[in-house]
Amino acid sequence: MLKGKVELVERDLTREPLNVAELDRLIGDGPYLEFLNPRNELYRTRKMKENPPSRREAIQLMAQNPNLIRRPIIRRAQQQVLGFDPEKLAALLR
Repeated sequence: MLKGKVELVERDLTREPLNVAELDRLIGDGPYLEFLNPRNELYRTRKMKENPPSRREAIQLMAQNPNLIRRPIIRRAQQQVLGFDPEKLAALLR
């Protein structure tokens, strides 16, 4: 059961993509590769799993290709959940 209220802010990344600075802040010092969507065509054609891009290149690619970003991104304070993971989301909202 949730205590208190949770506000959801939705952003359509196709209409309003994240820019390089926003992605840089969002990723912070965390593992940037987790933000890449392995189901994306660019991810697969560039074989990013076998040959991961640098942090800088990954951020630039995500800024240019919003579908390369794993979604949804759910944040609460300093914690976040990437992709659809019901267990992690439930833990985040506790």
